[in-house]
Amino acid sequence: MVNSMNIGSIVEYIDQQKIVSAVILSEKKGKLRLLNENSREVNFSEKRLSHISQLSLDTALSKTALVNHLKQVTESRKRLSETIDIRELWEILHDEPQGIDMDAMTLFCFDPPLTPDHEAAVIRAFFNDRLYFKVNNYIFTPCTPEQLEGKKRQIREGERRESLISKGVEWLTLMQNEKISETPVPVDPGVIEILKSYYLLDSDSQFATVAKQMIKKSGLSASEQLFTIFVNAGIWDIDENIDLLSLQISTSFSDTVLETAKKLCQTQGNVFKDPQRRDLTDLPLITIDGQSTMDYDDAISLETTENGYRLGIHIIDVAAYIKSGDPIDMAARYRASSIYMPDDKLPMIPPTLSEDLCSLKEGETRPGISTLVQMNRFFEVLDYSIVPSIIKVHHQMSYTEANLLNGKDDPITSLYKIATLLREKRLKAGAIQITLPEVNVWLEDNREIRYAKIDRENPSRMLVSEMMILANSLMAEFLADHNTPAVFRSQTQPRQRLFKGIETALMPNFLQRKQLSRAMIGTNPELHAGLGVKAYVTATSPIRRYHDLLTQRQIRSILGIGTAYSKTELEEILQTIAIPMANTGRVQGARKRYWLIKYLETMKGATFDTLVLDCHRDHYNLLIKELMLEARLPLSGLRLKVGDILQVTIQHADARRNQLSLFAA
Repeated sequence: MVNSMNIGSIVEYIDQQKIVSAVILSEKKGKLRLLNENSREVNFSEKRLSHISQLSLDTALSKTALVNHLKQVTESRKRLSETIDIRELWEILHDEPQGIDMDAMTLFCFDPPLTPDHEAAVIRAFFNDRLYFKVNNYIFTPCTPEQLEGKKRQIREGERRESLISKGVEWLTLMQNEKISETPVPVDPGVIEILKSYYLLDSDSQFATVAKQMIKKSGLSASEQLFTIFVNAGIWDIDENIDLLSLQISTSFSDTVLETAKKLCQTQGNVFKDPQRRDLTDLPLITIDGQSTMDYDDAISLETTENGYRLGIHIIDVAAYIKSGDPIDMAARYRASSIYMPDDKLPMIPPTLSEDLCSLKEGETRPGISTLVQMNRFFEVLDYSIVPSIIKVHHQMSYTEANLLNGKDDPITSLYKIATLLREKRLKAGAIQITLPEVNVWLEDNREIRYAKIDRENPSRMLVSEMMILANSLMAEFLADHNTPAVFRSQTQPRQRLFKGIETALMPNFLQRKQLSRAMIGTNPELHAGLGVKAYVTATSPIRRYHDLLTQRQIRSILGIGTAYSKTELEEILQTIAIPMANTGRVQGARKRYWLIKYLETMKGATFDTLVLDCHRDHYNLLIKELMLEARLPLSGLRLKVGDILQVTIQHADARRNQLSLFAA
């Protein structure tokens, strides 16, 4: 369509999704000054006009007369456009392979004689209904049936989206003034899904655009306010574990997994009928764990022999019950590890297994993988064997109980002596022992936050640690000798050694930890310099870590029970579980920090001794020694150096926002 354009020509343009009529008052190099039907003069480029009419007005007329005429033109064209049935045209023309030009389309829509108003009416009609045709440079191309269905689908989705936005705005507006109530305000579940996703993932959420519109239109000043609204609505708890939600970590097992576990507990299989298993039920096995432990995966025994001693480290044979690829195994692989938090525990396998059938409970007969170590009278390792076994724990004791027995009763006293010699041997081999204390945090039944600072170097904990390191290093040697791939852990030499032997002061341990090389996981045996052993695996916690269950299956295959994973299969599985393993550490660390800061929320004004760990350009990184909790302190004119002790006062603590403000006391 090409029409001449002169002063006085009636033209149309699109403004805010509406077609507006206007008359040209002046023109200079394609720049137009127009008077539109709304009695406004506007400057416009001729390239942006949607229609140029052959009709003209006398610009010498008054402004009112010109505007009235434009309004009449607009009204006439609207009426004409409303007589056009776009869908009917599509039904007739959609098989047309070529586009239809302006003149032909006007003839399809109206009977002659045709006027510029008919032509403009066609443009209006197709502008108002863009579903059936594509219009480009006044060429009308019918959509294919597939394209039409796609457009309709987009429209339906758009309508649903607008409906959700409207519902979300209404709900958010109500909830801003709503206090915690037993009667929840009704809301579309889709709205909650959108707002939750945005709160958890921010701009990474697929619903970010919609959620932002809901928030903006409802008058919320920040997305952080959503958390309070969710709490008030009873959707989330005041201490909701946001990391579990954002990382999409499952907090329950599927019905299939639970049913499989139930059947397993009922049948228990034929694990004890295997003739290869050695009956060690007469050995007086003991477990040493924390008081709240429910899942026991390792036990220790010590016998006197003619030439010295036989030390036994016995691990529950989880693989005897859970087969590779079964529903429980796949659920465990998806989790990769149990997650222990102050307020909750998420087991890797269902509790009916982790705390019963697959747990070394006192007095219960269980299948095991036993590492039997022959020692002389001086507790030096002479030889070892790894055997499938049948075992029974005779005594379940806590770390506290074991500490009380140390030096007073065997086998604890002898086991501690063995552990001490094992550690000395590792240290001579180059092991680096980081001896930082640990803080355990838990919630009482009344939700009171409690904590205990634990010396990991106390006798019973050191005893258990050394026994597990011995068992894991011997199992690594066993696997290496049989050229069997497994989940080997390795660590190259530290960048720098700051001390030898055992150092109990905090600062040297923090500084030495910074110098350690990154621990690596692979399927080939390599040096673990940090532990001072030639090869290392973790196979002593198959209830809690999938790495250990994988390695246990590899050991079983050497013992003639089950089939080993190939190197490729192991590497593929390790790649699969790398993210959930990393998430486990992240969640455990973040949740512990959350509850420690939550504890400090009630301690405003309290003072604590801190240790300066790092000095940065704008802040110091401090360690609150009592809680082993790191925090930042602005410089504020202070002149401190690494290793300084500084007393600080709690100024502000907000666990939800991970905020902890301190000032020098």
